Amino acid sequence: MRILGFSKKWNKLSQKEFATFRYPRVDKDWYIGEKVQIIIQPRKKGGGEKLGIAEIVNKEIRELDPFFQSDSLITDKEAIEDGFDNREDMVDWMQKTYGLDYISAMHKLTLRWL
Repeated sequence: MRILGFSKKWNKLSQKEFATFRYPRVDKDWYIGEKVQIIIQPRKKGGGEKLGIAEIVNKEIRELDPFFQSDSLITDKEAIEDGFDNREDMVDWMQKTYGLDYISAMHKLTLRWL
């Protein structure tokens, strides 16, 4: 079972079903029906805090680039549900965290606790 790590205990993690945004993986991308171990700070010494197991119940391609105009553009509402103040706050966090000059397409993964 693979680990789906989080940098902090976001409020959304206390909901029965929640979404998270992830960049596509080159080695083995996430898929619907996959069960994952949710861990806070998985690279921390001692392995981080294990919260439990969740299943990916939906996967959508979403766009964060502010110049991309489409139905797949991440909205302010989605960014707020994800734990940010708005979409721009999410863009700033992604750029700071991943050091990107521009933001490419992401996957919106919807998970349900088991």
